[in-house]
Amino acid sequence: MDDPLEDLPLFSYQRTSSVPESETTAPLKSDSSLSAAINAWGEALEAQGRSIHTVKAFTGDLRLVGKFVGIGQPINQISTSDLKNFLDWMLNRRGVSCSPKTYARRITSIKAFYRWLVEMGILQEDTAAPIPQQSVISPLPEVLTQDEVDAVVKTAELMRKGSDPDARTYTLLKLLLDTGIKKGECLNIHRNHVDLNTVDGPILFVRYGSVSKRYKERKLALTSEWVDAYQEYIKQYQPANQLFPWSPRRLEYLLEDIGKAAGVDKHVSFEMCRWTAVLIDYLNGVDHDRIRQKLGISKIQWREVGNKLHRLAEKNT
Repeated sequence: MDDPLEDLPLFSYQRTSSVPESETTAPLKSDSSLSAAINAWGEALEAQGRSIHTVKAFTGDLRLVGKFVGIGQPINQISTSDLKNFLDWMLNRRGVSCSPKTYARRITSIKAFYRWLVEMGILQEDTAAPIPQQSVISPLPEVLTQDEVDAVVKTAELMRKGSDPDARTYTLLKLLLDTGIKKGECLNIHRNHVDLNTVDGPILFVRYGSVSKRYKERKLALTSEWVDAYQEYIKQYQPANQLFPWSPRRLEYLLEDIGKAAGVDKHVSFEMCRWTAVLIDYLNGVDHDRIRQKLGISKIQWREVGNKLHRLAEKNT
């Protein structure tokens, strides 16, 4: 939640507490209020075909600027120094965490807004031009090397074939490394989501109860090695409905324990297995769209994921 107006730093100029409704629809001038300019910019973005989410994000960033400098402040009285002070406040003095990605987007919003004001002839100079664009490279996820994959799978196999056979850890681990499913998807697997008798071979159906997430549903091929362990696991544990009827934390402990037992220093997790699974596909030259479909993500989401996989591939080869 945004800080209340009373908590914001004060400037020497006077704030305008409200903006007449007529001003928001009047033609913009250099002394129009920031509020009116933001409204007009939002309408222009919509007219350009920008999504409602993009418009809300961009104009929301500028309204946050307005809470800092005064939403009724004339745009020609907002200086580059004011904008830099706002960015410093938001990053260091606001008391609310701001991720590098959010910070970079807000700079992008500010620069786009002022560029539009100049292009429309409302301002003669771009007040935001001296502010450098902030590029963000999100950190790479941690993955298992091939040697570490071999080690954890071998350790799970020894547990499966030991004097007191237990196929649970192998069944869980191998499923994650073969399919790249997320923790929530794994927890939602029911026994009838596994079909061993399709024409195309054994299949896992990844299903979602929410209609809004049905586009994430997909069919994933299962390996013969996993099917053998799965059948052993079913005989040993006889789960009635949910395939892994334990709490998320209990399953996380299983992954952590197998990593420790295998001598892997990394914290083995659902997320690590997911990224490891698709990185293996990426390094093996699997078609990128097939990887995207395997993950159940959109083409827009793939841009960032594909970039990370490219960087991971460079790092791990």
